[in-house]
Amino acid sequence: MRRKASLILLAFAVFFTAMSPLMRWYAFPRLAKIPPSQYQEAVLEAENPTLIDYGSMRAKKVDKVTIVQTLKGNVEASEKIEKSADRDVVVWDALSYVQDGEGKMVSKVPERYIFDAHSQEPVHATGEMVDGDPVKRQGIEFKWPFLTEKRDYEYFDAQARVTKPIHYKGTRTFRGVDVYYFEQTIPWTKVPFPKTMPVKGITPESLDKTGTTRWYTTVRKFWVEPTTGAPVYGEEIQRNELRGGTLLGGRDKVTVFAGHVKMREDYIKDTVDLVKSQRVLVLLMTAYLPWGFLGLGLLLLALSLWLEARSRRPGEPEATAASEPEPVNA
Repeated sequence: MRRKASLILLAFAVFFTAMSPLMRWYAFPRLAKIPPSQYQEAVLEAENPTLIDYGSMRAKKVDKVTIVQTLKGNVEASEKIEKSADRDVVVWDALSYVQDGEGKMVSKVPERYIFDAHSQEPVHATGEMVDGDPVKRQGIEFKWPFLTEKRDYEYFDAQARVTKPIHYKGTRTFRGVDVYYFEQTIPWTKVPFPKTMPVKGITPESLDKTGTTRWYTTVRKFWVEPTTGAPVYGEEIQRNELRGGTLLGGRDKVTVFAGHVKMREDYIKDTVDLVKSQRVLVLLMTAYLPWGFLGLGLLLLALSLWLEARSRRPGEPEATAASEPEPVNA
């Protein structure tokens, strides 16, 4: 009986031991992915920034500028692209809506970001755009890969339409969460005018005719939870200027916007809570189950060997085969 039990335990030990690496290296890369219907919203604010008044074409200090960023998963578009891409694809329709302290629109820039649901690498397909202009992204945007590494990544800047390195600057603790801190600097770059302007009659085409150009620079900062690859907090120190042309009345440049943009406190709390819950799910597949299966497999192996040893304990009589009866001589 002990011999039979030890063999059963040995079979389970082999099964759970084999499941340990399979869960981490086979199941996780295939199961961990961004859902196509995901919806996110974040609100960022700049206190006491400088903002242009298009009526007078003068820059002035204002109380506050608010940026509302939304990411909405487009399930229908992702399903269409998946048929030709032959992989899991996520399509995010994003919108960056900027308003002043009185709630008046300053600018709004839509984006369509298409990427691999597992690796977060860009997928180039029809519809990929920023503010209506087709783009071909290189590098990540909005989110880092699962199990983010301590290294630099390529990050796409939507305003400048360029990809630049975003540098790993060290490990920190943010609101009780261990995070990797990343920073990217975009030097002064000529950028397109937003297609939606806050003043009627002013369009990118009319501004181009004046010879005036728009320039932009920023220092972008992200605190990223490495297990999920999700930023829990972000800031930007940003400047926008108009330069040259007849529109400025002989001036060399005018500030369009200059300010330190930070995530609003209530959205920080919601983001941290969401990332903490997602982190548990990722750790379940990358650490808890693999190590648990390995430990259980070793325990069952030890128990199997112990039962096998007890079944052969010295001093116990060995079972003998029953002898056949000898013929009786008459």
